[in-house]
Amino acid sequence: GEMGPVIDGRSLERILGYIERSEKEEGAKILLDGREWTRTNAKGNWIGPTVILHENKTDAAMNEEVFGPVLSVYHVSTWQEAIAIENANPFGNAAAVYTSNGGHAEWFVKRVRASMLGVNIGIPVPREPFSFGGLYGTKSKFGDMDITGDGAIEFFTNRIKITSRWPAPSAPEYMAGLAEERQSQQLQEDEEKKGDDGHVDHANFAGTM
Repeated sequence: GEMGPVIDGRSLERILGYIERSEKEEGAKILLDGREWTRTNAKGNWIGPTVILHENKTDAAMNEEVFGPVLSVYHVSTWQEAIAIENANPFGNAAAVYTSNGGHAEWFVKRVRASMLGVNIGIPVPREPFSFGGLYGTKSKFGDMDITGDGAIEFFTNRIKITSRWPAPSAPEYMAGLAEERQSQQLQEDEEKKGDDGHVDHANFAGTM
C-alpha cells in the first residue's frame, strides 16, 4: 500500500490501546478498523487507517496525541462548540477546516487557537521561509523559536557586534589633503554665489556679513 508500518512494537501497542479503549471502555464506534492490518501482517508493526466516531468529547483519542493513522470524529451542535473543544485542548500546533465558503473559513481561522491553520488542507505545514511550530502557552511550543524558517536561522547564527570610535587622522598627508579639499570647496561655493557682475555675495540668511 501507500502507508508503511509504525516505527516499533511499542508504538503499535500504544496505537492499538487507544483504539481498544475507545471501543470497549468509552463507547465509541469504529467506522474504519485498521487492526486488520495487524492481524494479517505478522512481520512488522502494521496498523491501517482507523476512523473512530466518538460519543464523548473527553475520550482519550480526542485529547491526546496518538501518533498513528487514527482519525477521531465527533459531531457538534454548533460552530461555537467546535471552537470550544479545539481551544480547550492543551496543544496548539495546527488546526484545519474544510469548506467551500470563504466566509465560513474566515470565521474559524479567526477564532481557533493554533499556530498553523489550514483551509481545505489537512496538514497545514507552511513552506519556507515560514516556520513550522506551535503556539506560545501550549504544549506544542518549547523555547523561543520554531524549528524551521527564520527561527532556525537565528538559532544557528552567531551575531557579532562591533562598536568602534576612531579619532580624526593627524598624519601630514591627510592634513595637507584636507586643506586642499576645503580650499576647493570654498572656491566652488564662491563661484556659485557670484552675481552677474562677478561680485561674491557673502551675506547669509540672517542678514549679516
